[in-house]
Amino acid sequence: MNLQELQTLIQQGENAAVEFKALPLRPEALAREMVAFANSAGGTILLGVADDGTVLGIDGSEQLEEWAMNIARTAVIPALTVTYETVAINATWVAVVGVPKGSDKPYQTGDKYLMRVGSTNRVATQAELMRLFQMSGVFHYDTLPVANASINDLNMAALDSYFANYGFEFSKEADIARRQLLINTDILAPSGEPTIGGLLMFGINPSRYLPQAAIMFAHFNGLEIAAELIDRQEIIGTLPQQVDAAVAVMKNNLLRPSTIEGMKRKDTRQLPPDKVLREMVVNACVHRNYAIAGSRIRIFMFDDRIECISPGRLPNTVTVEKLRSGVSYASNPVLLKFMDNLRYIDRLGRGFPMIYREMQQIGKEVNVYELGEELRVVLPL
Repeated sequence: MNLQELQTLIQQGENAAVEFKALPLRPEALAREMVAFANSAGGTILLGVADDGTVLGIDGSEQLEEWAMNIARTAVIPALTVTYETVAINATWVAVVGVPKGSDKPYQTGDKYLMRVGSTNRVATQAELMRLFQMSGVFHYDTLPVANASINDLNMAALDSYFANYGFEFSKEADIARRQLLINTDILAPSGEPTIGGLLMFGINPSRYLPQAAIMFAHFNGLEIAAELIDRQEIIGTLPQQVDAAVAVMKNNLLRPSTIEGMKRKDTRQLPPDKVLREMVVNACVHRNYAIAGSRIRIFMFDDRIECISPGRLPNTVTVEKLRSGVSYASNPVLLKFMDNLRYIDRLGRGFPMIYREMQQIGKEVNVYELGEELRVVLPL
């Protein structure tokens, strides 16, 4: 970090990614800041700067770096690797501690799991803590049983069709054998209730128990969400049904201006290929965080772009940059397995690279970014 970058951070004040700390500082106070940043999107701690941005300095302490590193290794659980550097501003030194987005979430100090919210830290709620554990791979939400649901909520015809591909006549099996097969394939939990993944793939009416498992589509006549609404649809059903319906709705709403040359029609507007639309929706359905109960996948179509907004941030080790090269992580392994078996995906990490490549071939650049607890994919039109 150079002087200009440091001055810019100080001028911006404390926020979701920057924290000021004056010295002396208690070790547990620094540990709390590290934990909160690591459990969120990462951040920067400026040692030697007061809360109001006044530069107080670090008094040239030669042991400060070792002290900060020891806190990251011993007071943060699991141990965290941070960066440390010093920058001089008006002959006064400031220590810059860089805390990455943690790759082993959730982190804790003592008995507290902390999250960064705005310019403050807060104890993670039960829902936030569950999402952190899910992101770390400690457990997967799609393997959990659906309360109050039963095997009667599964579509037997769909199960017959699925298992026929593997040589099983599901409907002709004895009840005990069918139940065990469903448990072995993660469609049923050992308790006898459908798993979240099983209900989303083979349920008669998944939204009855999982109202967040739906896609909201809206087509606006303009460039902003406040523009006139042309079309609005709620897409429900199993995930394969949602994917197929969402792609069909987008295609029906995409206008293809054309001219007649000779006896042939020639399109005058290049639009995203069908396979790009399909891959975008599949990724949203398979990788979204279903633990976020109050939010659905949203697809917004504007005059100049399509936005697909999926609840949940990228998992621990995945970044937006890594998506371009095909790095992926199974947030919902049950869903991923069945969507692969049904040929909606191939689990080779080729989805996002294909989206980028196909859009570049028509001269368009895809924009993917995280915003709060959501992942947003923007396809220009």
